[in-house]
Amino acid sequence: MNAEAPISFSAAPRLADADALIADMGARARAAAKALAVAPTEAKAAALRAAATQLRLQAAAILDANARDMEAGKASGLSAAMLDRLRLDEGRLAAIAEAVEAVAALPDPVGQQIDRAVRPNGMELSRVRVPLGVVGIIYESRPNVTADAAALGLMSGNAVILRGGSEAVLSNRAIHAALAAGLAETGLPADAIQLVPVQDRSAVGALLRAQGLIDIIIPRGGKSLVARVQDEARVPVLAHLDGINHLYIDGAADPAKAIELAVNAKMRRTGVCGATETILIDRAYPAPLAIVDALVLAGCEVRGDKGIAALSPHVDPASEGDWDTEYLDAIVSIALVNGLAGALAHIDAHSSRHTDAIVTEHNATAERFLAKVDSAIVMHNASTQFADGGEFGLGAEIGIATGRLHARGPVALEGLTTYKWLVRGTGQVRP
Repeated sequence: MNAEAPISFSAAPRLADADALIADMGARARAAAKALAVAPTEAKAAALRAAATQLRLQAAAILDANARDMEAGKASGLSAAMLDRLRLDEGRLAAIAEAVEAVAALPDPVGQQIDRAVRPNGMELSRVRVPLGVVGIIYESRPNVTADAAALGLMSGNAVILRGGSEAVLSNRAIHAALAAGLAETGLPADAIQLVPVQDRSAVGALLRAQGLIDIIIPRGGKSLVARVQDEARVPVLAHLDGINHLYIDGAADPAKAIELAVNAKMRRTGVCGATETILIDRAYPAPLAIVDALVLAGCEVRGDKGIAALSPHVDPASEGDWDTEYLDAIVSIALVNGLAGALAHIDAHSSRHTDAIVTEHNATAERFLAKVDSAIVMHNASTQFADGGEFGLGAEIGIATGRLHARGPVALEGLTTYKWLVRGTGQVRP
């Protein structure tokens, strides 16, 4: 393929048999996964560097495709948060290419030795990381997931089957075409990165039923998508759930730091899963009104409990449902709590176990918070907006896993591997 050639889009095939389509894609992905599992690190890294170059060369076509998706999204009434997730510009596209290159520069997890032991009989046992195999990713809105998931899957030796949302269909196809061109340049199997070519919902069902072809499904989207995947999947699921994240401002918090963190955690980008949705303020904190005023000044709608609502006419009363809502918008709920115990009780009742943070200058209180909050990411004196694989030094992420098994928090290269035991003997037999 000529590196300068613009991407063209043919009409997507109509779905006659979803199971047959996914079975074919799965079989090709499994063959590609076998090749990737033994591919040298440099071959995988070279493919990703070539893919990043193609993303830059095809920038005009990708941004044009995204502009058409944005127009369709506005016409269909997508929320401001969804449109923000969907939107690409030169800066965001450059960041996508940089993230692909960053993944290429990371240590290859495949073949890494986790531990080693020698048994009394002389047998040597070791555990080494191996790819999961074929990973199915079902996601909404964010076209960057197409590149992030592909890059992480490839570098960890997995083939990926991507099924993006209809709102980003043209953007996803354009990004996928650039990634495929990078693979073609370096000789790795094109079937290592596949994009489901139809938007029919039956294709999602077929993915969830592809036992034996797909090793794990990762859903990344709203409650309804994740619930459907968890209810219907016949293959293991690594779930990325809501980001109902809390920022607790302790009585010993530095006021200037508390204001800056509250505004950033909520308002830097309201549509990301790391955005704070609820702020809890210790009744002993001396300046809760300053927190409210700073958020209002930043353009945030504030919904508060009785104590917060009494502080300002700019606060609307919060309903019970507000404490369990992921707004993904310039809206925040705020409550006064009785110290750390009150904050922990509220978080335990309402957190989605994604990301929760404390602002305090009292280290002992911070350590109790870090130990007692059972979330994938727990922070002290840092914005919840840092809940991101790139910010964690992982290059990118497929999602933030909020469960307790296999992987937790940002899922990147290591989270896309399992392990096998290697046993080396000298003729030992078991008595």
